[in-house]
Amino acid sequence: MNEVDVARFEELAALEHEFEDVEEEIIRQAEALQGPLYKKRADFVTKIPHFWSLVFEQAPPEIDNFIQPTDSKVFAECLDTFEVSRIELNDPNGSPRSFSLKFGFTDNEYFEDKVLEKKFWFRKTKDWQGLVSEPVKINWKKDKDLTGGLTDAAYKLGEMRKKLATDTANGVARKEEAKTKEYKNLAKKIETATDASVSFFGLFSFVSGYRWVSAQESAQAAKEEKERFEKIRRGEKVDDEDEAEDEEDPQDYQEIEVFPGGDEVATILAEDMWPNAIKYYKSTFDEDEDDEELSDLDVMDASDDDDDDEQEPVDIRALVGKGRKSEQEPPSKKQRKA
Repeated sequence: MNEVDVARFEELAALEHEFEDVEEEIIRQAEALQGPLYKKRADFVTKIPHFWSLVFEQAPPEIDNFIQPTDSKVFAECLDTFEVSRIELNDPNGSPRSFSLKFGFTDNEYFEDKVLEKKFWFRKTKDWQGLVSEPVKINWKKDKDLTGGLTDAAYKLGEMRKKLATDTANGVARKEEAKTKEYKNLAKKIETATDASVSFFGLFSFVSGYRWVSAQESAQAAKEEKERFEKIRRGEKVDDEDEAEDEEDPQDYQEIEVFPGGDEVATILAEDMWPNAIKYYKSTFDEDEDDEELSDLDVMDASDDDDDDEQEPVDIRALVGKGRKSEQEPPSKKQRKA
């Protein structure tokens, strides 16, 4: 690029940054308007048995692909509440894009926790921005860990990182972390895990689609970015020497990522399933009409499926019907095909 093209490119980047600022303000205003409605909805759905179980039963493919049959059973029998909150909405040093996912459970045979909360912070570096999170400990009951020890291993590595105050922006510190027994143990467990064993609950171990980025590193990157774009808007020349000195980092951060793509799953939960929960719930009952229109071919396909040795997906509506009065029974659902 010549100097004119570079200048125009920088101006476009500055304009894009302004759009991002506006989008963040839209999030703040939306939360102010929708907050009371979410509270009203929460109060109302407490009167509807298994509301959130049925919502998750209708999850879009991006979510449903990660929900294993045993996960479906847990959701059906003991998922009691679900809540999304913007944890840095009014924090001048934070971002309204940061949020938490809070799942409430009744007693179950798998874990002791009544509440599992996963927080996602929107962070930046010089060349990346996105969601990061800390592994959450799940107190699994004996021999009931649906993740095969992955959540425990990820949590131990996260605690080790806190204890050592590892600066993940420092290449030397990252190399030292990779030598620890916690790092090696988690990497080994991930390497030997099979796709079929990846439980939705692995999401609670998600760290980043890039690497862990601390609040301090993010704040510094945001400050430098702001100063840079202010210079561009004033028509001043920007010094790119620091960027030219950056060396390529050979480390594979995803080697210790239990749930790759967890940021995308979390975003769908927060920005789609949470605000549209009523629509997802209603779609459960709308499928009644589809069930009545099954063709002979569909019936034959279903018969063929009975011969498969693979474990069939769990029909949540059949499970949540346990103990209901007849007028509360959800409609039966057509069996999903693999």
